[in-house]
Formats: sequence, structure tokens, C-alpha cells
Amino acid sequence: MVCFSLYAASRATTQAYRALLEPWGLTYGQYLVLVVLWNDGEQSVSALGEELQLDSGTLSPMLRRMEKAGVVERRRGGTDERVVTVSLTERGEELRDQLAHVPSCIIAGSGLESVEEARALISTLQELTRSMHTVVAPELPGTPAGITRRPSSAPAKENS
Repeated sequence: MVCFSLYAASRATTQAYRALLEPWGLTYGQYLVLVVLWNDGEQSVSALGEELQLDSGTLSPMLRRMEKAGVVERRRGGTDERVVTVSLTERGEELRDQLAHVPSCIIAGSGLESVEEARALISTLQELTRSMHTVVAPELPGTPAGITRRPSSAPAKENS
């Protein structure tokens, strides 16, 4: 089953990251936040959520813990006080050098032989993700009238 192979590969990858990040007291999710901030600079919480495909109920507590650990700073400001911006602290910037070995360890553990193979796998997984976001469950007997079952990330169907 493809789904089990994806699940097992995802768990194994997450466990590898957990082992690599544990000495710094970071979770895999926190590492992903750092990678986005290292690559793209400060972000709004909503932009981070979109990039990482995390809802605010998951992301906000994670950012709170990261702020408490002195890795990121959250601030409100600008014209809309509802927008919270996340940026790296000096400690967060320092972690970039300290964790520079992580990607090469993951690549070595992946069994991929070249950058081209890695890019091909990434492309395939990104296309799979896009495609899976479009899956809509069929109407099933017993489903209440007017209820369309779909993934929350899928666009809503307009009723004609």
C-alpha cells in the first residue's frame, strides 16, 4: 500500500530529525520554522502557517515555546494590530550554523545518490501533496443532505 509506505517513510524521517535536533532542544516542527525564517526572513504567522501547512492552533503554541526559548521574537505592529510578525533572535541566527550539518545527515540517510535524485523525489512529493489536496470523498449513503465531504484544504464547491 502506497499510503503505508509514505507513512513509514515520513515517520522514519521525523525520527531522524528528532535524533539530530534533540541536543538543541528543538522539535522537527520548530526546525522547519527556523528553516523558513533563515531562507525567507521574518514572516507573519499566517504566512508561516501557509508555508508549513500548519493551522494557527498548532503553530501559535509552537511559536510561543520558541519565543520563550529565545529563538524567535513575535511582535504586533504596522497598520493591522491583528498581524503578528515572527523574526529570528540572535540565538535563532546562531542556530543556523550550529545545525548546518542536519540537511547532509538527512540526505545521507535517504539513500539518494545525487542532487538530481533528491530534486526528482521532492518534485514527486510536491505533486502528490497538491494532488491529494484535491481528493473529495464520494457521496455516501447516510450522508446528510447538502453536506459535501472534502478535505479542509480543498476549495469549497459552489452550489448551483
